[in-house]
Amino acid sequence: MSDFEIGLWSFPALMLLIFLRMPIGLAMFVAGVVGLWLVTGSNNMAFSRLKNETYSTFSSYSLSIVPMFLLMGHFATLGGMSQALFRAAEGFLGHRRGGVAMAAVGACAGFGAICGSSLATAATMGRVALPELRRYGYDGGFSTATLAAGGTLGILIPPSVVLVIYAILTEQNIAKLFLAAFVPGLLAALGYAGAIAIYVRRNPGSAGTRPPIPMRVRFRHLAAVWPVLLIFVAVVGGIYGGVFTPTEAAAVGALGTGLIALANGGLTGRTLVESFVATAKASAMIFFIVLGAAIYNGFLARTQVPQELSAWVVGQGFAPITVLLVVLLFYLVFGCLMDSLSMILLTIPIFFPVISALNFGMTPEQVAIWFGILVLVVVEVGLITPPVGMNLFVINAMSQETPILATYRAILYFVASDFVRIAVLVAFPAITLFLIS
Repeated sequence: MSDFEIGLWSFPALMLLIFLRMPIGLAMFVAGVVGLWLVTGSNNMAFSRLKNETYSTFSSYSLSIVPMFLLMGHFATLGGMSQALFRAAEGFLGHRRGGVAMAAVGACAGFGAICGSSLATAATMGRVALPELRRYGYDGGFSTATLAAGGTLGILIPPSVVLVIYAILTEQNIAKLFLAAFVPGLLAALGYAGAIAIYVRRNPGSAGTRPPIPMRVRFRHLAAVWPVLLIFVAVVGGIYGGVFTPTEAAAVGALGTGLIALANGGLTGRTLVESFVATAKASAMIFFIVLGAAIYNGFLARTQVPQELSAWVVGQGFAPITVLLVVLLFYLVFGCLMDSLSMILLTIPIFFPVISALNFGMTPEQVAIWFGILVLVVVEVGLITPPVGMNLFVINAMSQETPILATYRAILYFVASDFVRIAVLVAFPAITLFLIS
């Protein structure tokens, strides 16, 4: 068996390990080490690669941004920012038909601007918004579907941990990727609001109503979200203004949210330790997945699979848009089975050379940024696509009296909104790129 054939067979072997419930980081690590052993005929290169790859991966300055953004999300929760965002959005939207659900989506978008994780956004806003949705007579399946969809905004609206990892893998500018994600993130929030409006009109009994609150109370709630705006301007504005590097901005954001949480009384000695421990555990999990992906991708590079695959695709004369749609369909299907970070670490080293070799009429940097945003959007859709969308299970576990089938039925409206958004972003790349042009 040739090296190339070993590389090709490693992918189904890796999928088998994952379906046998081996952690994906460990599965990629095992596939990479065993593959190098088979290719070279000895364990020398595998062990040498393990030593060198571990050092080169974890000595990357860019990776230090990950624990900072994770810690910022923990501090933001302790600082009551999720509750403040929901109250402000509910004040202006709650009295409308489906308004409390729209407020939940708006709060998810705001919280996503200070928390780069989809699951964390979904879980945090679920604790805040589910009681209010129940209180005003919202159907259980509609409520869980709304929060599962809103949670996906956590990885799309900057800052995003997944975008940071994509930037490192493809050697792209993190600030430009953050900027390019703004408009698609806004379109997602507006699309979900539209899906809610359509759902409540087709299912009038699924959402109750609540009386409007006085305008002075609305503005008081709105004023309470100033910490979120302050942190967002400091982090994102600092990056684009050239004041901070992305890593420095993440550290400033973590410090700022920590001080706000301390001032609000949410940060104590106990919660500080809990935040550090939770951040350390999440960072360790992410870093091990990154290491496993580095070992496996090094093996793939040794077998020339990405290079041979991209050359074969170009040689077949397929239309670039056709290849792109096939890749996005792959992400949509497998995004139902894996988390977004694992999917990107596993597949970008294979698909990115293929997409980069095609002529989309744009510069290589524009193609890389456009493709990165598209991948993020499609993987995000996978998180809420039945039957295995991870966000669906996270939120449904918080509302155990709601049948999962009810969540599945309601989420289809949000998935349809996502399909429309994907079609628009594929057809009009300028929507993603105009802010960086």
